[in-house]
Amino acid sequence: MTSGLHVVFGAGPLGLALLRALEARKLPTRLVTRGGKRTIGSATPFEWFEADATDSRSVQRACAGATVVYHCAGAPYHRWGELLPRMMDGIAGAARVAEAKLIYADNLYLYGKVAGPMTEDLPSNPNSRKGQVRAQLADRLLDAHARGALRAAIGRGSDFFGPSVLLSHAGSRLFPQALSGKPTDALGDPDKLHSFTFIDDFAAALVVLGERDEALGRAWHVPTSEALTHRAFIERAYRLAETEPKLRAVPKWVVSLLALTDSTMREVKEMLYQFEDDFVIDTSRFTRTFGLAPTPTDDAIRATLAWYRDLSPTSNNDGRARPAKQRQESRG
Repeated sequence: MTSGLHVVFGAGPLGLALLRALEARKLPTRLVTRGGKRTIGSATPFEWFEADATDSRSVQRACAGATVVYHCAGAPYHRWGELLPRMMDGIAGAARVAEAKLIYADNLYLYGKVAGPMTEDLPSNPNSRKGQVRAQLADRLLDAHARGALRAAIGRGSDFFGPSVLLSHAGSRLFPQALSGKPTDALGDPDKLHSFTFIDDFAAALVVLGERDEALGRAWHVPTSEALTHRAFIERAYRLAETEPKLRAVPKWVVSLLALTDSTMREVKEMLYQFEDDFVIDTSRFTRTFGLAPTPTDDAIRATLAWYRDLSPTSNNDGRARPAKQRQESRG
């Protein structure tokens, strides 16, 4: 186990899950966010630091004394090209100055369309602007490690679900509806396989990557349970919520129409291919190497339902459920 200070960038759902994982190990932790402090229900004390990840000076102050730095910070979809490279430069530079390991939380966008399960050996082949940005960031980070500029590893997961996860295909558009018995929407073909990564499994994997030196210098797919069809995942959520499944398939033409006037839907349209064909992640290498297995799907769904059940959902102006007691920002 790596002692010393662990610095987490981002208080989105993954940053908060990582905070829980580090606290469970009683490791000194500093949480770095762009804005001021927010109520997040932490059971144990941690240090809170305000810094802009694009500002190298403030990031270096945030990383002072760090042993491991975790990059879980995000940005709005439409600003990825502008902000994510600057954030990576700032955080990687600060980790280098602090002589800390850098563990970067990534997704699967850089692979593009893939026939068969996605493994770590696949080359970057993005077919989207966001995938191109992700490929650029990963290449720069691993190149810096290869040059000896810093020590780094990458953890990659699929679509999130779990406590605090709102902006996801398995987030606030699914679990409140399952609890209330109301219909939920499914993009693309709901009968294609799709991997969903439990947020606490992602966080636990990042801690392992920070602990184990043999993890450095490469990307790892974090433990993720067996892929189900999107329909089967939705039905399981309703069954565990003890309500009747109600699924509405959203045709591509509807997404295209909404994308004409909605910037978020334009970004969703670009990634729609992930729900039009099987989208499956192979995480067996991580489990073989480090012995960490994913949480069983039913247990993970139960934990997610419990988190949503503890909240009082309200409706905002886009019709989606929102917790009245907001515990966090949905993006890091």
